[in-house]
Amino acid sequence: MRAVVQRVSRAAVRVEGQVKGTIGKGMVVLLGVGKEDRAAAANYLAEKVAHLRIFEDEQGKMNRSLVEIGGAALVVSQFTLYGDARGQRRPSYIQAAPPQEANVLYEEFVRALRGHGVAVETGVFRAHMEVELVNDGPVTLLLDSSKIF
Repeated sequence: MRAVVQRVSRAAVRVEGQVKGTIGKGMVVLLGVGKEDRAAAANYLAEKVAHLRIFEDEQGKMNRSLVEIGGAALVVSQFTLYGDARGQRRPSYIQAAPPQEANVLYEEFVRALRGHGVAVETGVFRAHMEVELVNDGPVTLLLDSSKIF
């Protein structure tokens, strides 16, 4: 499972012009599910996201987590995180999980993140979405449940 995590001051996701999720201070999590992923990957990554220390403390150091600041997460499914463009110009998505399996693990990630006390908003799985955000910092991190980066 892969995630692009961005610290934001606010964010929203729209489908067909209608807002489906919106948050204030917190994180946008673009989440991709690989074909080899299982529930353990979703739980590991949710714990990592909830406790990742990327928010500033009183001294201005990134020393606080999403849980500690009471922030929210906007979680958006993004199978393209498993796109492989190394050998061609059109990416291959063969490493991405099939939609039905991916949705189950996407929902498991959301459930697990909520289980850590994080308020979670979501997009719409498999829909064409417009994600609008203000990246605070900017702070952007890549996470992978297999720890390849």
